[in-house]
Amino acid sequence: MRKVADCREFPSESNCSLCITGEEEEVVRAAAEHAVSVHGHQDGKELRDQIRATLKDELVLQHT
Repeated sequence: MRKVADCREFPSESNCSLCITGEEEEVVRAAAEHAVSVHGHQDGKELRDQIRATLKDELVLQHT
């Protein structure tokens, strides 16, 4: 199951609208890099654990 990390779900001064979707480890890595470079967070296990805890399953629309 693909996972989603969506900055719109968290308040920020920049009103960031980035949404990252992919396999769980890809999303955690990309979201951590984004959190550090854009939002000024410190990378580490705690940040990645927090990101992992907020991931949601990707909703897949079925076309009929």
